[in-house]
Amino acid sequence: MIRIGIVGTSSISERFAEAVDLVDGVVVSRVASRDADRARAFADAVGAPATATGVDDLLAADDVDAVYLASPNAVHAVQISAAVDAGIPTLVEKPAVLSAAEWDALVGHARERGVVLLEAMRTAYDPGLAAVGELLPRLGTVRRVSLRYEKRSARYDHVLAGEQTNIFDPALGGSALRDLGVYPLHALVRLFGAPRAIHAARVGIASGTDGLGSALAVYDGFVADIAWSKITDTALPSEIQGEDGSLAIDAIDAPRRLTLTPRSEAPHGIAVDAPDNPMVGEVERLREAVEGADISDDQDVTSTTLRLVDEMLATPLA
Repeated sequence: MIRIGIVGTSSISERFAEAVDLVDGVVVSRVASRDADRARAFADAVGAPATATGVDDLLAADDVDAVYLASPNAVHAVQISAAVDAGIPTLVEKPAVLSAAEWDALVGHARERGVVLLEAMRTAYDPGLAAVGELLPRLGTVRRVSLRYEKRSARYDHVLAGEQTNIFDPALGGSALRDLGVYPLHALVRLFGAPRAIHAARVGIASGTDGLGSALAVYDGFVADIAWSKITDTALPSEIQGEDGSLAIDAIDAPRRLTLTPRSEAPHGIAVDAPDNPMVGEVERLREAVEGADISDDQDVTSTTLRLVDEMLATPLA
């Protein structure tokens, strides 16, 4: 049994704990927070038997075999380093860190120490993305890819009221690109590899970071447009267009309904068989990694995605 300690008490940590309950061979053993009362309340809510006050306390516990980091983006690197130094396998919420160079250095350190380090990018381990990949040959030569994740955050209201909030705070690594844009970017890299070039435009908001944006990625023979937003909503699907057909994808972060339209034929829907909780796959991948699975490709895709984010963040805000 792999006993997992959770760092962070947000809704994503609650969702992660629910996913752990659905996977054999893993259990949440402790919850860590700087606030002891908050840790205890969250542990009670998710059924964890013990708590820890802060990351160091968690890493020193004798009932923690792996950790899941769901802390603010800006502190991920320090916490990953501490966990690796302690020899504890680490699953870190996306974005793993704030730059590709930072990630590459931490991966190198983890490999030297023989410690698992994996990004919790649920899209990568979702059956829906695998189903998309399996259908690509039916589209013929791919010419255009359009992937999007646009969902207005309720916390944008705080920004409009003149307040600062973590996910929109650049000092904490917050931005719409890092929070939502990484989903279509990671899916793009998983499906098609790294582009030859990427050109981005980002729209700034009062908090000092981007609220939405678009990017054009250039490949040999096709282009991919990426859209992300935390200040607007959309009903538009993602889509992949080939010379022999197109594939519409309801939600790129967790595809559940695909629509395949072969050229000169009627469209037909495809339902994806997947767990209700889209984080199950990343928990399963952590278990596999701890049991000895090779995760070098996973780490490389995270690195490539972060390099693209680095380039896009260098673009001035509009």
